[in-house]
This record gives sequence, C-alpha cells and structure tokens, in this order.
Amino acid sequence: MDTIQINKKKYKVDTDKEMPLLWFLRDVVGLTGTKYGCGVAQCGACVVHLDGEAVRSCVTKVKRAIGKEVITIEGLSEHGDHPLQLAWKDVDVPQCGYCHAGQIMSAAVLLRERPNPTDQDIDDAMTGNICRCGTYSRIRTAIHHAADIQRNKG
Repeated sequence: MDTIQINKKKYKVDTDKEMPLLWFLRDVVGLTGTKYGCGVAQCGACVVHLDGEAVRSCVTKVKRAIGKEVITIEGLSEHGDHPLQLAWKDVDVPQCGYCHAGQIMSAAVLLRERPNPTDQDIDDAMTGNICRCGTYSRIRTAIHHAADIQRNKG
C-alpha cells in the first residue's frame, strides 16, 4: 500500500492517485488549514511543503506525494510557535485570514533559504501569493520580524 507522510504521520493512499493533494489533505486526512482558492495554482492559498519545496497542492497530484513528506500549516510547528506564526500575530497581519496559511508556508521556504531576506527577496518569493485584503506591507514586515525572531533564537 502506498503511503504519504504528512506532518510526521503516515497515511495510506487508497484514493485516486490523480486526486489533487489539496483534496486528499482536506477531505481524506481532515487537515483543513490548507485552503482552496483558485484551483489553478494562481493564488497560493493552497501552498504546502513537499519534501521541503513549496508546492500548490491544488494542482499537485497525490501520486507525486507518495513516499514523500508533506508539511501543512498544521505541521509547521507543534504549538503554533514558528517564527512566522509568532510574527503574523505580533504584526497583526490577517484581515480575513483566508490566504495566510499559504502565505506563511511560502515564507517558511524563503526564510529557510534566505534567513535575512531583503525586501526584494520577499517580493520575489511571495509574488505568487495573493491577498485579497491587500495586507502585503504587513506580510513583508512580518517576514522581516520572523527573520529577526529566528536570528535571536540561535
């Protein structure tokens, strides 16, 4: 039986392997933090990590995740204390909050790859994540703040 490791727990795949990973996460596994936005990989609300890479789960097929590790917003930190989650609260980023799981997951890859990002690094990394409420300046501020939190932890 094929399995996918999601947030450090293995799940059997006994569904259609052509199913988008988003629906496997939400409807089969019950992890609803990853949101459906557009369904065509344009908005970023559905971003998860697949073996450390930020992917759009709405267009990523289950078969691509078999035997791999998926991290969702629920698995980013055990107690909701990832530097980005803390920074999002400190800066009061969300308005409606719908896009923010995807925003945070994209930003987590950015901070792993660039622990001290410039504004341009942030803009480049986050360009595919849409916020209908327009909280982009607060998102950028929160990412800088999260970078500071990470640096001060170590």
